[in-house]
Amino acid sequence: MAAVVERERKYAGDDGFRLPDLTGCGGVASMSDATAYDLDAVYHDTADLRLARSGYALRRRTGGHDAGWHLKVGAAGGPRTEYQFPAGPDDVEPPAELVGLYRAAARGAPVAPAARVTTRRREHRLLDEQGRVLAEVAQDAVESHDLVSDERQTWHEIEVELVDGDDPLLDAVQERLRAAGARPVSVSKSHRALGGRLAAVADRPRTDPAAAAVLDHLRAQRDALIANHPAARHGDEDAVHDMRVAIRRLRATLRTFRGLWGRPESGELRAELRWLGAQLGAVRDAQVMAARLETAVHAEPPELVLGPVAARIAQRFAADAATALDGLGRAFDSDRYPELLSRLDRLVEGRPARTVTRRWVNRRVRRALTRADHRLDSALLACEQGPERDAALHEARKAYKAARYAVEVREPAVGKPAATLLSRLKDLQNRLGAYQDSVMTREVLRREALRAYADGGNTFTYGLLHARQAAAADRELPAVAAARERAGRRKVRRWLKG
Repeated sequence: MAAVVERERKYAGDDGFRLPDLTGCGGVASMSDATAYDLDAVYHDTADLRLARSGYALRRRTGGHDAGWHLKVGAAGGPRTEYQFPAGPDDVEPPAELVGLYRAAARGAPVAPAARVTTRRREHRLLDEQGRVLAEVAQDAVESHDLVSDERQTWHEIEVELVDGDDPLLDAVQERLRAAGARPVSVSKSHRALGGRLAAVADRPRTDPAAAAVLDHLRAQRDALIANHPAARHGDEDAVHDMRVAIRRLRATLRTFRGLWGRPESGELRAELRWLGAQLGAVRDAQVMAARLETAVHAEPPELVLGPVAARIAQRFAADAATALDGLGRAFDSDRYPELLSRLDRLVEGRPARTVTRRWVNRRVRRALTRADHRLDSALLACEQGPERDAALHEARKAYKAARYAVEVREPAVGKPAATLLSRLKDLQNRLGAYQDSVMTREVLRREALRAYADGGNTFTYGLLHARQAAAADRELPAVAAARERAGRRKVRRWLKG
């Protein structure tokens, strides 16, 4: 299976639209003659179009230079990842490798043919002076057929897809196309083909604006989970991180605003999200610690690195990451995972159990902030240096994350005042995070030193790195206190009184 990042832009033009000469745009020296293709794609989806609603497109296409099964992830008009798998003439079911990638978006449900899209394509290549292909420009005459509703459509569109070019090239081509009468569009062929049915399933129950803000925030995090699933399945560090953060936001928001739903409902969902977060956390923690220790070892003068410290650490965490990734794969393949997502759908797409006001939402945001302030103040003033204070500071950090996520719910409506508070909370959270990183790194170094000692190795470097981390933690505490003061200023939080 191949995976490529697709960077393209789409345009619509009238029947009389003529493709202009694009030489001179962003380094384009020449345009090739047009090559014609006949493309025939059958798009598959669940009965309730979960793939399309999640920004996925699964198709089996014939014709062109990349015929086969394709799974596209991401919204049209921006970067999309396309997973490609070859198909035999009799292959009518998606391959298992692709099923594992879209299983979350489908909520474990089966897929079936949903729409057929045929395209008569005329494609030009945009070349630089050395003959490199910078981009491909396709003029498409499209016919679609919704295989369930029997709706049929025809239209023309222009696609510009980068090959070796860059975004400035896309900008230059867009300017030339718009001058010729083309209009930017951001709807994929599959979404346009399914447009009628998508509109019918997209309706949500109307709710009050205050509750709607909370639900919008939850839906955004649900969508982030689904969007990052395919890459996270393969251990992509950014995707694993983004999924983990989305889960933290979901859990925190469900707790902060738990009065919107029945407690058993939201409590059980938080527990399931915690389970999934633990699987992602095991992978992410191994990745982060490996990189952190590698950087720390390489920062030391060679004469102070005694023994194969870097090799031992790399080997240890590579094994840990592989084991954790296997566990994450089992979680993704379990029935528990799509059921979790379905329960989340029911909560964020349904009607809350009660009507709330803006003041009710603000009051819960204030409570989250007060809880975090109290925990940090207690940790800084009441705890002596040692494990007890380390644990108290970690709890304060988690509380500030929850408070920050609560403020995010109000940011779209409040604007700059909320953004200012978010910036200061993020700085405080990062300071506490740096302190917690040093705590965790010291414990790992202690354990690795014991292993090295048991193997008869030299432990000097482990002790040196441990001391460096302790010193970094001591330097961080004054910065934590200063960040706490900036985030707690009355004028920064004044807007929460309303």
